Amino acid sequence: MSPEPAAQIAVLVFPGSNDDRDAALALERLGAEATLVWHAERELPEVGAVVLPGGFSYGDYLRCGAIARFAPVLEAVRAFAAEGGLVLGICNGFQVLCEAGLLPGALRPNATLEFVCRNVELRVEQAEAPFASRVEPGQTLTIPIKHGEGCYFADEELLAELEHNGQVVLRYEQNPNGSVAGIAGVRNEHGNVFGLMPHPEHAVDPLLGSTDGALILGSLVDAARERLLTAA
Repeated sequence: MSPEPAAQIAVLVFPGSNDDRDAALALERLGAEATLVWHAERELPEVGAVVLPGGFSYGDYLRCGAIARFAPVLEAVRAFAAEGGLVLGICNGFQVLCEAGLLPGALRPNATLEFVCRNVELRVEQAEAPFASRVEPGQTLTIPIKHGEGCYFADEELLAELEHNGQVVLRYEQNPNGSVAGIAGVRNEHGNVFGLMPHPEHAVDPLLGSTDGALILGSLVDAARERLLTAA
């Protein structure tokens, strides 16, 4: 019996990125083949998913993600998402997806106006493919955060819509940044684009204190592999 093919996943690289290699390494540990894609590329390779990693992107001095959203590769990501492609944004990647209009809401400076960097506990609100199939509703995950502008904001109307549609995937058990309703991760209405502020790629190796991030990234790897098998 032949082994399952590896999930093919693209990891975008922006000038100033510092977590792209971390994301690629974590995905490869979970059985994926990760391809780094420079922000100036206008096409994506044939992949089952795209990851916008954490760290930084050029132009963050204006507003996180405000300039990066105009990167040529984002047009390819928009087209990929429009066709049902799986897109995951981590931290800065979450900010870029919100700025690009691929996810609802916005990210503001932390309520304390201080950079936060520590492990946090998260409650799983929705446990479905493609981003949370390896977890259960109500499960608590421990994953690190490291951000200065991670305060998720949605007005009352949008927040009610997110709650009604089940688009909130993760909440902080103890809100570290002032995010509205403690939101740590949201998906789009179709469920194929997901952004979260915590860094799952830094919670894959037990030497780092937690492997809970593997549950999120592993769910994506499973879904990306399935998507490629279905398309074959």
